[in-house]
This record gives sequence, C-alpha cells and structure tokens, in this order.
Amino acid sequence: MKLIIRTYNLQLKHPFTISRGTRTEIPSIIVELQENGISGFGEATANPYYNTFVEQFEKELQEKREIIEVISDKTPEEYWDYLLPYFKENMFLLCALDEAYTDLYTRKKGVKLYQYWNLKLEKLPQTNFTIGIDTIENMVSKMKEMPWPIYKIKLGTKDDIQIVTELRKHSNSIFRIDANCGWSVHETLKNAIELQKLGVEFIEQPLPANNWKGAKIVFDNSYLPIIADESCIVESDIEKCYNHFHGVNIKLMKCGGLTPAKRMITTAKSLGLKTMVGCMTESSVGISAIAHLTPMLDYVDMDGALLLKNDVATGVKLENGNILFSELNGTGAQIKL
Repeated sequence: MKLIIRTYNLQLKHPFTISRGTRTEIPSIIVELQENGISGFGEATANPYYNTFVEQFEKELQEKREIIEVISDKTPEEYWDYLLPYFKENMFLLCALDEAYTDLYTRKKGVKLYQYWNLKLEKLPQTNFTIGIDTIENMVSKMKEMPWPIYKIKLGTKDDIQIVTELRKHSNSIFRIDANCGWSVHETLKNAIELQKLGVEFIEQPLPANNWKGAKIVFDNSYLPIIADESCIVESDIEKCYNHFHGVNIKLMKCGGLTPAKRMITTAKSLGLKTMVGCMTESSVGISAIAHLTPMLDYVDMDGALLLKNDVATGVKLENGNILFSELNGTGAQIKL
C-alpha cells in the first residue's frame, strides 16, 4: 500500500464568521492510499480551535509512512485499531487515514461504503446550508444566493434575536441555530423562548464545551432541543452528553474517522439521543465520507464543499438539501488532478 499526500488551501466563496472569528480559506490535506491501481481518499483540515495545522499533518505522515503503508489485509475496523496507538494524539490525521483506508477497502470489494455497512438509502435526512455571522443584509443575500430547505444560522452576537427575526421575514425554511459556545445559561434559556416562536428546530452548542453544570440546567429547562458539538469530541463523550443534551453532533475529524463515528451513532441511539454528523468545511472527499452515515442519522450538516469557491474533488452531490450519491464505489470521492 502506497501513501500519497496532497495539500491545498481551500478558498471560501465568502468570509465565514462564527463566534470565535472569521476565515477566508481552509488549509486541507488529502491522503491517498493506493494499491494495485485502486485508490482511496481521506481528508483533514486545519482548525485553530483544535490546534491542528497542515504542516504538522504532513510532517507526521512522513515520519509514520512505514506504519501506514502496511499490507492492507485488515478490515477498516482492524486498521483503525492498528493505527490508534500511533495517532491517538492526532484524531484529525487518524480520520483522514481511516476515511482513505475505508474507501480503498470497499472499492477493492467492488461495493459502495453504505452497502458494506448493510445500510439502505431510505428516508435520508436533508443537509442544512450554513449562514455565517455577518450583517443582516449580507446574511439575507447569502440565503437568496442559495435557496435551501434548512439553514443553520451561526450566532453569538448581541443582536442574535434581531438577526433571526429579520431572516425569518425572507424565508419559510427550517432554521437551526449554532451559537458555537457563545452564550451563557441565562441567554440560552431566554433566547430559546424567542427562537421557538421564530420556527427554530434546535440550538447547537450554546454554552462553552466544559460547562456541564450549565448544560444540565439548559437541558432541563430549554424550550428547544439542545445538540452537543464542542462538548462531544470522542466516543467517551457520548455517555457524558446523556441527560445534558437532547442530541449529539459528531464530527469525523474530532473523533478519528468513520469507524468511531459509526460506533458513536449506535451508542447515542441506544441512549435515546438524536444523532447528527457535521462537517468542518472540507472538500468533497470529506463530505462524501459523511454521506454514507446518513441512513443512521436524524440530522446532517454536510454543506462544507458548497461553501468553497473551487472544490478540489468530486463525489456526493447536494441538490436543494438532498444527497445524490456518486456512481463510484467506496465513498465515491475522486480528486481533480
């Protein structure tokens, strides 16, 4: 098995602002695992909040090349277990390798990933389209530019209710709110009352990630369901979220890839939690991997490639919130050379 590394700066269509800051480009690394002319692809992007950088990714991949390039007779689950001791401090890289190996393995078997998992494409959730923090005029303009059945609206300002009130005048679509840890307990409970009136479906991660005491108060008293994001990183966090959140948003890069994400979804369902998988603004390589989990999900946020000026890959397509799978086997991703 041969490892090929490619790095990119993914340019965004518009500056993207959340409560923590603004980004205009996303550095990305795409790993390719190749064997006998068949390739599998995986992706990790840089994220300052999680202290991850592409230069660090590339250095670590080169240092551990021999570990990665083993004879590929393992199942994806076995390969993930094999890699974990070497990459336990870098879940983003583990994710990229897990995606690539899973893609390669299922392509070699001549099946699509959801088929390997014995999942059926029935009643798939629609993906939302994300509107970053901006002036109300610009946020309305972005909605008009991309008519969509569900919008995720980033908040965390002093004018959050006013923003949603104005946006509601321009759309009958479902609204979801993501405060990215930007609110207090009091703000969350107060805002939830008003947001419910404005047709909001749920609120994602209103409080700082480690405020479990506050999360419990919000969980017990909120007028709207609360979904964990920054409070739900790895597998052991699912049980912590039980009775503190109504659902969890699992990110492949944060938990280490498709293999642990699938287990997290199963655990969350067993606890009665709503399940969601989100993206980290990546190309169609990462987005195509997410798509195969959707038969297990209540909600999905996989619009990352739609936010890019130029996608560096092809794969799963999104039309008006609906997921259109690629004809290719594996995850269906292919990089543009």
